[in-house]
Amino acid sequence: MVHTECMVDPSTAAELAAAAEAVERYRQRVADLVTPRMGAEREDLLSAIFEAERSLRSAHRLLTRAAKVAARASS
Repeated sequence: MVHTECMVDPSTAAELAAAAEAVERYRQRVADLVTPRMGAEREDLLSAIFEAERSLRSAHRLLTRAAKVAARASS
């Protein structure tokens, strides 16, 4: 990957931060689905929910990092 110095529109950082917040809210909603289903016979469902929650956690982390990079590049 080639890194070049360029200015980033400040709205990019704001959009990324907003997306990170939205993903975190969805992650919490998905995580909240686990508790009522603990002990259920459908372990495949629980496994899929846990996997989705982990993926959303990763997406939140990556979007937050991108927002920080964009914020530094816009200043």
